[in-house]
Amino acid sequence: MFSPADHIAVAVSGGKDSLTMLMILKKLSAKFKQTKITAVTVDEGIAGYREEAVDLAKEYCDKLEVDHEIVSFKELYGDGLDDFLKGRGPERLTACSYCGVFRRKAINIGAKRVGATKIATAHNLDDVVQTYLLNLFQGDVERFARFNPVLRDPRGGFLPRVKPLCEVPEKEVALYGYAEGLTFQTTSCPYMTEALRNELRTMLNRLELAHPGVLFSSYRAMTKLRALAEPGVPDSVLRSCRSCGEPTTMEVCEACKMVGITMDKIEVPA
Repeated sequence: MFSPADHIAVAVSGGKDSLTMLMILKKLSAKFKQTKITAVTVDEGIAGYREEAVDLAKEYCDKLEVDHEIVSFKELYGDGLDDFLKGRGPERLTACSYCGVFRRKAINIGAKRVGATKIATAHNLDDVVQTYLLNLFQGDVERFARFNPVLRDPRGGFLPRVKPLCEVPEKEVALYGYAEGLTFQTTSCPYMTEALRNELRTMLNRLELAHPGVLFSSYRAMTKLRALAEPGVPDSVLRSCRSCGEPTTMEVCEACKMVGITMDKIEVPA
């Protein structure tokens, strides 16, 4: 996943997984003088939730002497998530649908700002299995085939993304963090009940409790299926978004479309 000369942008939300991963990577990087670590935190603008997490991220970055870059939805998209959703009406997508697209773009932008060569995200085993199932249930074969613990873009538009905790169960990540004396965010996201992922998490937790090892066997099966499906998925054509310049497979990236930027609003030079 890593090489000694990497500059790693660690996506730090302030939750148990990302703070634990930051601490582990900081310890490991001390053995490699060429390695650099910078934390990147995305402030989505969720009142009563994100403030605590950003404060925790700042606190631990100071303690670990890690550089810290904060990127906000307000800065990139004009509004925080709360304000953005207010004008969307009852037929809007789920908050997680908007947030997922906005966060991916924000992390890529933040990582490029600090000069990183790779992005590390704190997705644990539970998260990865949930994502595989989400892609499967939603019929998204391309995402199912491309979802990988080590994701590289050979065209160079996106920074490589790695998931160092992808084979570690959520409970073990939390246990390690508590054993190290870390303090985690206590508030849950107010939008989490809107997402299908939340129902999958509950279902998988019950299955794992009744049948220990289900998560590991599911992960192994899904990675094998992904490897079989990947050759049949055609390469997408990557280009720069006509609005923001970020990499996308479309004329206008999904994030810009979501904030209401369309081709007819983009000035095309004569």
